[in-house]
Amino acid sequence: MNRGYMVKVLFLCVHNSARSQMAEAFCKKYGEGKFVAESAGLEPGKLNPYVVRAMAEVGIDISKNATKSVFDFHNEGRTYNVVVTVCSKEAAERCPIFPGVPITLHWPFDDPSSFKGTDEEIMQKVRSVRDAIEQKVKEFIQGV
Repeated sequence: MNRGYMVKVLFLCVHNSARSQMAEAFCKKYGEGKFVAESAGLEPGKLNPYVVRAMAEVGIDISKNATKSVFDFHNEGRTYNVVVTVCSKEAAERCPIFPGVPITLHWPFDDPSSFKGTDEEIMQKVRSVRDAIEQKVKEFIQGV
């Protein structure tokens, strides 16, 4: 990709409450000055409180983030260089097509809203997803 401009990236998942929010935050942190990151969901929900806590543990505050609809972005005619789905393949197939997107990627991560157990058990699973998303975003940024 031509490095003379900012790479516009959209991270998508079902509710824009966990995985796509984390990916957006890490892309902003590690891709500063090179990437413009946004996130959205098919059916915007509420931010996952476990994800908010897990991100705060690594010094990133997403507590004030809004959840956004991918269909609103699509209808506004927003354009991206890269669209990354971070949900299941089945959910990703429901996402709208953004015309002219040269790169589409699929990174399936477990959905934190499906995690069960004690508070600490859920947090451990969320931390695992958070760390995997952070690593994947770092690899992506280095590879672009």
